Amino acid sequence: MSKNNPTLRVNEIFKSIQGESTYAGIPCIFVRLTGCNLRCSYCDTTYAYEEGSDMSVNEILNKIKRYGCRNVCITGGEPLQQKNVTKLINLLKRNLYKIFVETGGSINIDFLPKSVIRIMDIKCPDSGMDKEMDWKNIERLKAKDEVKFIISSKKDYEWAKRIARKYKLLDRVQTLFGVAHGRLRPKTLAEWILKDNLGVRFQLQLHKYIWPDKARGV
Repeated sequence: MSKNNPTLRVNEIFKSIQGESTYAGIPCIFVRLTGCNLRCSYCDTTYAYEEGSDMSVNEILNKIKRYGCRNVCITGGEPLQQKNVTKLINLLKRNLYKIFVETGGSINIDFLPKSVIRIMDIKCPDSGMDKEMDWKNIERLKAKDEVKFIISSKKDYEWAKRIARKYKLLDRVQTLFGVAHGRLRPKTLAEWILKDNLGVRFQLQLHKYIWPDKARGV
């Protein structure tokens, strides 16, 4: 493939409702890239670890265009593992798409073009991956970026509060607390947040409530 039309390993491309972040609820096209350097204990996209096929950035763009939606979320896996992701982002930018990138926070986010909205997952201890975080990424965040904590237990919740305070996250970016699906009741987390008068945004994974029986393509 030519330098002007590089390839990415793609697991799936689909249109759905954005389920997380402050943009939850909007129609969005998802480009799920193959591969991940992390192995979170609650991962719901293990099929993206290896499965996928090579597509050129022009092929990806042509598929995106068929959906007729201007919001594109690049996710994984861990999309930052594939350096050609910047080529796709720049192509989407030229075609006037609004671009989101979801990342697990273990890889330097600064190589991403400034036009994207970065949604960074800060891994809590119960994920088993908290030691893999690149903590310098917090300094690299811009005001339009967002961070989320996926919480499985009271231990995770207390840890997330400490991290939010330590790095003054609430003063820097939109900060979201959500539950690891099936591990913690949403009501429980909501009550903890209210009791502590915590200024975070509570979130649910909307797609898991809209399509509870569907694992892929949502």
